[in-house]
Amino acid sequence: MAKKPVKARKTGAAPKSVPAVLASVGTTPDVLDRLWAVVLDRRNADPAISHSARLLSRGTAKVAQKFGEEAVECLIEAVAGNQEALVAESADVLYHLLVLWVSVGVHPSKIWAELERREGVSGIAEKAARKALLRGPVTRKIP
Repeated sequence: MAKKPVKARKTGAAPKSVPAVLASVGTTPDVLDRLWAVVLDRRNADPAISHSARLLSRGTAKVAQKFGEEAVECLIEAVAGNQEALVAESADVLYHLLVLWVSVGVHPSKIWAELERREGVSGIAEKAARKALLRGPVTRKIP
């Protein structure tokens, strides 16, 4: 039995927590949650008719490879100063990141919670705290 497609939310007034710059163009970060729901729904779709299903059917390593390729394309456009292409490639990166999360079973709420946890913390202090937690045995690079 085919699953009912996820309907996009009607555009209207943005929630009060959305910055004015986003609200002014009728865009909210909720689009990522909606896209994640669509990708999640497509896990069980026919790979012949769904790009998300095709990617997911190839396994996490292939999804990660595709994400990496898109990230590199995004970086190339950023360095080239091509804003229009950077916007398009950034959308590709976000889409493929969501596919990767679906592939490994990570819900976006976990990432949003981690970002909220880091909010208001100096990037330098946060990175130092992570290094302290991840510090393992001292190793040396082979020359």
